Amino acid sequence: MTDKTIKPYDDSNWREEQKPYVQSKLQLEVLENGPRSLAQSWMMQAMKNQWKKRNGYKDPEPPDCQSSMEEFNESVKKYFKDEK
Repeated sequence: MTDKTIKPYDDSNWREEQKPYVQSKLQLEVLENGPRSLAQSWMMQAMKNQWKKRNGYKDPEPPDCQSSMEEFNESVKKYFKDEK
């Protein structure tokens, strides 16, 4: 397992924990049997997000991968030294 797949919480039983909070028969069916369409998978992800929020779990912030054009030009200069 890599560092990206290690979660700071155990979500192996989230479906069972979410069942008392479902609002429709369709949600209960999706939790028990899994999604059968794209829309149901969105619904299931929304329910998991509700479960995470209720339990105080937050996803880590994504890394800041931005760079400026100036930084890019500086990094590229080393490849074009010999062409002048």
